[in-house]
Amino acid sequence: MSESIDIEAAGRTVRISNPDKIYFTKRGETKLDLVRYYQAVEEPIMRTIGNRPVLLERYPDGASGKSWFQKRVPASVPDWLQTTKVATPNGTTSDALVAADLAHILWAVNLGCLGFHVWANHAAAGPPDTAAGHTPTPRAVTEVLGDLAIADELRIDLDPSPGIGFADLREAAICTRELFTELGIDSRIKTSGSRGLHIYVALEPRWDGYQVRAASVALARELERRHPDRITAQWWKELRGSRVFIDYNQNAPHKTVFGAWCVRPKVGAQVSTPISWDALDTVVPDELTIATVPARVAEFGDPWADRTPQSIEPLLKMAARDQDSGLMDAPWPPQYPKMPNEPPRVQPSRARTQE
Repeated sequence: MSESIDIEAAGRTVRISNPDKIYFTKRGETKLDLVRYYQAVEEPIMRTIGNRPVLLERYPDGASGKSWFQKRVPASVPDWLQTTKVATPNGTTSDALVAADLAHILWAVNLGCLGFHVWANHAAAGPPDTAAGHTPTPRAVTEVLGDLAIADELRIDLDPSPGIGFADLREAAICTRELFTELGIDSRIKTSGSRGLHIYVALEPRWDGYQVRAASVALARELERRHPDRITAQWWKELRGSRVFIDYNQNAPHKTVFGAWCVRPKVGAQVSTPISWDALDTVVPDELTIATVPARVAEFGDPWADRTPQSIEPLLKMAARDQDSGLMDAPWPPQYPKMPNEPPRVQPSRARTQE
């Protein structure tokens, strides 16, 4: 087994230790195979997650080994590594890695990162000025300042309830796209790399995470009104039935979603792959892996390459209409503080037994 290999990426040298270590047991792909995959999709992945903070899902012994989530970068990192301060719902801050370029992604891969969970916000692009008179000190270049209050993506997670198959998710995705189209909003789709589908909307940088979440709540409720037997906006699982849940809370501030073009920590090395809407009828998500996706990109290109920022004003008007009609806010995740106009955080069946 080779001890290490140097990889050139984005004008930097990234050392990959133990490149022959098996990361994905189904076909025996290695750490170096994962590096080669990210090199092959450098252009589309940087177009989608570039300069965004990322949460690392680390599997140092491969997809079959132990794992943990890491929001903070380690204390000892290269001087060129870029980070930005992110916050948890309770206000705790940490230095998160910024996916500034391919070198940053490969640096994380070398740590055993088999999953990049991406913020809906951009950090400022590039390190501080290093021209004459501005020589950075170690870690000074890592302090990337950006307005992380502004969310410039709306992400819809189509979450399969028990009894829901991929065909049901496909139908729900089409319903979601039809509503977006009716509202004049361009949306794009990707596989989750696991069981679900994700629908993304690139946004004009005008709204914070609270507003984007409000827009997604309005979307979910309107979809439930139009397709009550197929789609639900119910947060509590006991109320969902066999329907596709529109997980609006993926848009809550500080939430991350598994990144486009990123490889899942699964033995088959499945990729969360952007696809065209036309491909939705025939795509088999489990077949989208590090072994197949590069050739697919070479043949069909990046189906998200022409995304343009959209307005969510139509959805915010729907949200205001719902509020004016007396609807309370939808429930927030339990780790968030109680929000204004939020209903009691009590499971409906438990609330009934307490009455």
